[in-house]
Amino acid sequence: MTGAARTASTGAARTVAVLAALTLTAPLDLMIVAGARVFGRRTPPAPSSPQVARTVLVNGGKMTKSLQLARSFHAAGHRVVLVESAKYRWTAHRFSRAVDAFHVVPEASDPGYVDALVRVARAENVDVFVPVSSPASSVPDAEAGVAMGPSVDVVHADPETIRRVDDKNRFADAAREFGVRVPQSHRITDPEQIADIDLPPGTSFVLKRIAYNPVGRMDLTPLRRETPEANLTFARSLGIAEDDPWILQEFVTGREYCTHGTVRNGSLQVYGCCESSAFQINYAMVDKPDILAWVERFVAELGATGQFSFDFIENGDGEVFAIECNPRTHSAITMFHDHPDVAAAYLGSERAVITPLPSARPTYWLYHEVWRLLTEPGRPARLRTIARGRDAVLTGWDPWPWFLLHHLHVPSLLLANLRSGRGWSRIDFNIGKLVEQGGD
Repeated sequence: MTGAARTASTGAARTVAVLAALTLTAPLDLMIVAGARVFGRRTPPAPSSPQVARTVLVNGGKMTKSLQLARSFHAAGHRVVLVESAKYRWTAHRFSRAVDAFHVVPEASDPGYVDALVRVARAENVDVFVPVSSPASSVPDAEAGVAMGPSVDVVHADPETIRRVDDKNRFADAAREFGVRVPQSHRITDPEQIADIDLPPGTSFVLKRIAYNPVGRMDLTPLRRETPEANLTFARSLGIAEDDPWILQEFVTGREYCTHGTVRNGSLQVYGCCESSAFQINYAMVDKPDILAWVERFVAELGATGQFSFDFIENGDGEVFAIECNPRTHSAITMFHDHPDVAAAYLGSERAVITPLPSARPTYWLYHEVWRLLTEPGRPARLRTIARGRDAVLTGWDPWPWFLLHHLHVPSLLLANLRSGRGWSRIDFNIGKLVEQGGD
C-alpha cells in the first residue's frame, strides 16, 4: 500500500469513527434538548423598544454567528431569510425557530452567486441585507449589496473598502494613515525580496499569506536578522508570487485579543472584545479601553458601514497593535446572546454603542469543550469554563439547531468528505465546517 493510500485509509477510518461516536451521543443529546426545553429560557430576549418589522436577509447560514444574528432579529419581530450554498444545505440553523425562509445559492466563487442573492432578495421582498461573510464571499457579498439597489439597506462595506481592509498590507497602510498603531510590515511578491529587507536586530518577523489560508495561517515560523539563509529557504517554500502576495510582519509578543464591531457611517454601534487564540472557541467580554479607542478611531476615519473585526496584540508595555482586519462578522457576536438591542443597533440609525451585558455568560461549543476535557490537561479549569459559560448554539426556546448541528449538519459533511476521500484536519462546530486542505 502506498503512503497516499495508507493516509486515505486512516482518514476514512477516523471519519467512520467520528460518525459512530456522534450516533452514540444522540440519545444523550436528546436528553440535553429536553432539559433545555424544561429548564432553559422559554422566550427570546424582548427588545427595549418596539421596532417596525422588516425582512432581513442573512447569509453564511452554516455559521453560529449567522444563527445568533437571526435569533436577535427574530426576537425584535423581524422576518429572517437565511441563505447557504448547496454544500451546507443541511445546516442545522435552517431549522431554527428564528428562520422564516431558507434558500440555497451557488458558492461565492460561482459567477452566478451575486445574481442568486439578488433574486432571493427580490423574491422575499428583503428590506435589509446583513452578510455573514466567509473570507471568500466578502467581496461578492459587497457586490451583491450594490446590485440589490437603494431599496435594500446593506450592513456591509462597498467592494473597494472590503478589498482595502481585507488586504493585510493595505490595512496596515490605512492604519498608519489614520494614526493608529500596527506592527512593521512589508508586502512580499517574490521570496527573493526577503534577502533585501533589513530586519531590525532583536526582532522577529512572520510571513502571512494575504489571501485566506485556512490551514497554513497558524504557521508562525520566525524570521530573524540573525538567520538570513533560513529566512530565504522558508520563504521559497511558500509559493509567494506576484499574483499570490504575502506580508512580512513584525511578530509582537504579548496577549492576543479580538474584537467585533458593527459600524454605521463610521459610528461604532455594536462592540465586543475578548481574549483570542489561533483556534478561537471561547468568548468572554473583557474591558480594554485602548483597544476600544483604537477601533473607534479607525472606523471613524474609514467612514464606512459594515461589520469589522480586528485582531490585536498587547505587548509587555501595554501598547496595543492591530494585526489585521477582517471585514466580517466575528463569532464574538455570540456574547450578545441575551442582549435585547442587537437588532436596533444593526438596523437603526447611529446610536450609542452597545456591548455585551454584564450578565452575559461566556460562550463556547460543548463538543469542543468535552474533547478538550478528555484530551488536554487542566481539567478543573475546563470544567469551570463549562459550568460558568453556555453553549453558543443551545437555548431553551430554540434547542433543535444544537441537536441537528451534531446529528445532521456535521454528519452530512463527514459523509460527503468520506465519499470524496479528501480528508480533513478538524471539525469546527462554531463555523459549521470541516477544516480541509484547500477548503473554504
